[in-house]
Amino acid sequence: RAQSQLGRFVHSGMIFRYDGIVSVGEKLRKVTPAGIEKFSFANSGAEAVEGAVKLAKYTTRRQGVVVFRGSFHGRTMGAVSYTTSNAKYRDGYHPVLGSVFVAPFPHPYRWGMDEGAAVDHALGELRLMFKHEVRPHNIAAFLVEPVQGEGGYHPAPPAFLEALREISDEHGIKLIFDEVQSGFGRTAAWFAADHYSVDPDIIAMGKGIANGLPLSAYGASVEVLDAWPVGAHGTTFGANPVACAAATGVLDEMGPLLPGARVLADRAFERFRKAQENHQTIGDVRGLGLMIGVELVKDRESREPDGAAMQHITRHGLANELIVIACGPDANVIRFIPPLVATEAEIDRAIDVIEEALDNYEQR
Repeated sequence: RAQSQLGRFVHSGMIFRYDGIVSVGEKLRKVTPAGIEKFSFANSGAEAVEGAVKLAKYTTRRQGVVVFRGSFHGRTMGAVSYTTSNAKYRDGYHPVLGSVFVAPFPHPYRWGMDEGAAVDHALGELRLMFKHEVRPHNIAAFLVEPVQGEGGYHPAPPAFLEALREISDEHGIKLIFDEVQSGFGRTAAWFAADHYSVDPDIIAMGKGIANGLPLSAYGASVEVLDAWPVGAHGTTFGANPVACAAATGVLDEMGPLLPGARVLADRAFERFRKAQENHQTIGDVRGLGLMIGVELVKDRESREPDGAAMQHITRHGLANELIVIACGPDANVIRFIPPLVATEAEIDRAIDVIEEALDNYEQR
């Protein structure tokens, strides 16, 4: 579809209404969470996040943004101000934007707690923030990844997102889901939000939306997006016709892939949990769908991160035609995100290579 679009026209800008942008918006409305009705388009995930936060600030007439430690939202100046997955992303760019408040995100394994205790701790710290640092009526938005990506592939416990929804409703705060990495089938659902009984006020999306072409979007209700006056926000190449043509293809073809992705996810979790029984280096296996994190540690009692094990797996993977990349602040978490069209045999082969590397590493 993108190739065909190249023969029609390749640029219009968002000020013109044309069939491609309308088609993408209509198709997105059918698959996004309840209440997300209208969309604005950009080129990258960071731009989508920036637009989402600007929209929340404008419509609430507030300036504060609460983000959650371990999150990644991009590397533009605004987005990096919301990013706390690793201090390196802010290094050399201080001062970052003001009125950004960082609250804990539940990390049960890293904190040595069960999920319920981790949620209670995180919410307790958020309440203390509202008591000591900023009042809720100054907060425009909670900006949260339903599954933290770069920060270590931590899925939000359902009770945590449910509590954020309740607090948002109580205080007039916009709940923004950053689904740039977790959207479009990555969690074996259209969006990670589909795994929860919580709907955001605003959602940011990108990456898989156009299968590699530059496109992103943020969506909200008609009421919220229409509150923005014409020209309040925009971008020259957002909703590029060629990228929109690719996105219509993704939106048409993605749905039938989701059941197979769930089967692959079940297989991958089964294999990794079996590997955890056989390898002391694997401390935790977590994630949603085909967004799986495997945390490597020096020993399970201390949970000390083992970045050297990750480096060994990366080298062994490259030698065996498997790309393995890390995430987490200590670069010790395997980021397992295979293509949604992978076969079960390919999933097995990938995990075989990882286990071979662990065998070699633990026997050294």
